[in-house]
Amino acid sequence: MTLAFAVSWDYRCPFARNAHEHVLAGLQDGAPWEVEFVPFSLSQVHVQEGETDVWDDPAKASSLLALLAGVVVRDQSPEQFQAAHLALFAARHDQGGDIRQSEVVAAALSSAGVDAAAVLAEIDKGWPLATVRKEHTEAADRHKVWGVPTFIAGGQSAFVRFRHRPEGDGAAARRTIERTLDLLTGWPDLNEFKHTSIPR
Repeated sequence: MTLAFAVSWDYRCPFARNAHEHVLAGLQDGAPWEVEFVPFSLSQVHVQEGETDVWDDPAKASSLLALLAGVVVRDQSPEQFQAAHLALFAARHDQGGDIRQSEVVAAALSSAGVDAAAVLAEIDKGWPLATVRKEHTEAADRHKVWGVPTFIAGGQSAFVRFRHRPEGDGAAARRTIERTLDLLTGWPDLNEFKHTSIPR
């Protein structure tokens, strides 16, 4: 049975990294999922009332760079998206790179076999920014998304944090995502479940 769902991301968030690694590991393990990857800007979330939206503020343009690059690959080279997606998360969270810098983003893309110069050229055309703005706004308006990662399925949406990464275990990744989706769509009465302490 095919499961269809969407999941939001911003490369700045470590919990988005964990969730998306699970999604990608599950897909690579053969999970029958139809996944929509939704860009969502944490910079825009933190814009205060009366301030300029991040889309219209040149001073904040660099905060969107990696997100824009991910959208370009997603939309123009979908066969390379999974590798590029992992590489951009790794650049920030495994390598400690500043993904506001074009050279860091370019290196991550190149490591995934993507033509980085072509991606950056597409960003300069402006359509990736329009795409991120549209998809972010739709997620916020339609599904009340306010953070990443948010899973959306069956008319339900939930912000989710996984403490663990799949570490190459595709079967475990599939169980993690499918358990999450089962709670999301099968038991929407559960509104919040948060551990008060984290085992170390």
